Amino acid sequence: ERLATVKCVLLGAGTLGCNVARSLLAWGFRRLALVDYGRVSYSNPTRQSLFEFSDCADPDAPAEGRPKAQAAAERLRKIVPNAEATAHAISIPMPGHPVAEHNQAGVLADVAALEELVRESDLIFLLTDTRESRWLPTVLAAAHNKLCINVALGFDTFVLLRHGVPDPSTSPPAAASSEPPPCNLGCYFCNDVVAPTDSTRNRTLDQQCTATRPGLSAIASSLAVELAVTLLHHPQGALAPADLAGQVGDEHLGAGLGLVPHQVRGFLSTFSNVIVKGDAFSKCTACSPKVVGGYQREGHAFLLRAFNEPDFLEELSGLKEFLAAADAEAAAWDDDDEPDMPED
Repeated sequence: ERLATVKCVLLGAGTLGCNVARSLLAWGFRRLALVDYGRVSYSNPTRQSLFEFSDCADPDAPAEGRPKAQAAAERLRKIVPNAEATAHAISIPMPGHPVAEHNQAGVLADVAALEELVRESDLIFLLTDTRESRWLPTVLAAAHNKLCINVALGFDTFVLLRHGVPDPSTSPPAAASSEPPPCNLGCYFCNDVVAPTDSTRNRTLDQQCTATRPGLSAIASSLAVELAVTLLHHPQGALAPADLAGQVGDEHLGAGLGLVPHQVRGFLSTFSNVIVKGDAFSKCTACSPKVVGGYQREGHAFLLRAFNEPDFLEELSGLKEFLAAADAEAAAWDDDDEPDMPED
């Protein structure tokens, strides 16, 4: 009954989104909002379990497939008639994808719709195709203190992780800073040393699509839902400490459901998984206090700068300065390694 009241937002209704949605239904979740701006294509039904061949042609637009979010939500309601599955055709604005002035109103309307979904949610899944499309939901989840599970696929590898949330126990005195406290764990962007940018530029359509082994999505999606359920049953929720493999004490049993890891990295070629913990990066371009605080203070004006100005996030977060210092240190190291030249 408790899970049936949890409001879930699934960002992406493709291969991952379909599998996550089915697993959520199996656990008893009933309130699912599916967000996707795409349409069903003829290659989708074999990989994306909520679509049929008939979805590849929209009766209202025969030359196109049906909207993915709409088709997926309808299929969920057929599987479980009392499911509150809603469809949202929102295009997620992204850094590296500049917003022209004549498109600004439409982009900000999408931002506002996404903000409302995040504010009203209890659990968010990031299941989109590109790295940069995960940036705005990451910022929103941190700003609104929401549990966020991220899943990404390679050809035969996957990574799933729970994003950290601001940890009140690390909050500085109110007079010392107007920024939110740092997160308890790292996010998807914390291991990156560059800001998100347009990953589709100068790439063909087949290069933009991730080719994966067919079983990989089902494995990663199932683990993501199991991690979410374990966290929802844990007394500390999203602030639960990150467990590592081999920890079996009572404090690591996740209210009876087992370990509560931060990240799981899977390798299908060796049929193995690795549990990893990553700390929050103080210079992260998505979840660091400077970025989250900037959004909280400036709202849409802040986001437009992030979308339009290539260096904005790296400069604001301190990543640019951090990289410059690292380059200078490396150059000094190289100079120290140069052999002394004999004098003439």
